[in-house]
Amino acid sequence: MANTIQAIRGMHDVLPEQTPLWQHAETIIREVMASYGYSEIRLPIVEKTELFKRSIGEVTDIVEKEMYTFDDRNGDSLTLRPEGTAGCLRACLEHSLLNGQTHRLWYYGPMYRHERPQKGRYRQFIQLGVETYGMAAPDIDAELILLMDRLWKRLGIRDKVRLQLNSLGTIEERKAYREELVAYFQQHLDTLDEDSQRRLHTNPLRILDTKNPAMQEVVSKAPELMAYLGEDSLQHFKAITATLDDLAIPYEINTRLVRGLDYYSKTVFEWVTDELGSQGTVCAGGRYDSLIEQLGGKPNFAVGFAMGMERLLALMETLASIQPAKPVDVYMVRVGTQAERAGLRFAEALRAAIPALKLQINIDGGSFKSQFKKADKSGADYAVIIGDDEAVRGEISLKPLRDGQGQQSLSQQQAIGFLRDYLAARQKAVVNPLN
Repeated sequence: MANTIQAIRGMHDVLPEQTPLWQHAETIIREVMASYGYSEIRLPIVEKTELFKRSIGEVTDIVEKEMYTFDDRNGDSLTLRPEGTAGCLRACLEHSLLNGQTHRLWYYGPMYRHERPQKGRYRQFIQLGVETYGMAAPDIDAELILLMDRLWKRLGIRDKVRLQLNSLGTIEERKAYREELVAYFQQHLDTLDEDSQRRLHTNPLRILDTKNPAMQEVVSKAPELMAYLGEDSLQHFKAITATLDDLAIPYEINTRLVRGLDYYSKTVFEWVTDELGSQGTVCAGGRYDSLIEQLGGKPNFAVGFAMGMERLLALMETLASIQPAKPVDVYMVRVGTQAERAGLRFAEALRAAIPALKLQINIDGGSFKSQFKKADKSGADYAVIIGDDEAVRGEISLKPLRDGQGQQSLSQQQAIGFLRDYLAARQKAVVNPLN
């Protein structure tokens, strides 16, 4: 027997019993985005490699080690997108969306990075991205945080996440700070691990974000960027925290919170959790005005964030209250030649009358007993039974499968009314939409 082909390492399947949780989260994301007036943009999975070299930088782990890059038949170097910000900005510049306009956009889909797979981090991962353009005021930075706060509440995980804030200032302010930081760490080279020594001359701010316990003391005594910020940067940051205070959104100022990419400036933020071990960051964002010029656009303003869905779903799964959604509400049992045709007609009538009803039909025939076993296994609350006699009379039998109540005979119209009321009552009574 030939060996079966398995999925590529780090690229996992989402099985039918897992998809209801994904669908639940995706539905809420769409609703929250719409409630803030954000529009969806759909972007290619493959982009020119140059886009990521110019945006992320050639001397980065992502570009040097993690991108899936290949030459197509025309000899062009193409890359499976490792992140969405560059592609979204490329689309806006290409279609002249930033000429004197403001935009609030979001996108959703797979990203690709060749790194060591672990729980919550895969080589193909699904990411939600939100990008805003053309707005300089700190209110838009705050709005993104408020949007996420509302999303956490809708998903039922607000008490599982904490907001951390920092300001990176302007590029000029950060350059002066960087010189001081390098000078400080050079005095402690024997304490720095190999990764930090490599970053010392490429991206020293990332050393502040180290998770190495042996380096925590030296990092804690490093100069703080906030002391190097000018008045404009400080006022921008204070305006954001004032808004959060006014709306009672709790936050922590984390002066060690940085970004791995140089185009970030002023506001940076993360939503973190203690529920997922080392994978504690659920969502990260910030302001990246300079990237627009870096990709050939005129000076403008940009703020956004990205969230990995696998990590979000792992966090939601820690909630004991979340149960998988019912895949089936009603299971149809058909026995007899006339019943099979009549059952199909009635099933279509039910779907037309009650679009939200999840109805599954027995297809493979079999006795009443065997079909009822399938009905019970489906998880449905009711079985709709049609035999040849019911088909002739235009009736059905309705049998509850969960509460022990008796079976009843109804006309097809009565059955439609009954099941419509059942579904409406269940939707009204259920607090958790996954139940």
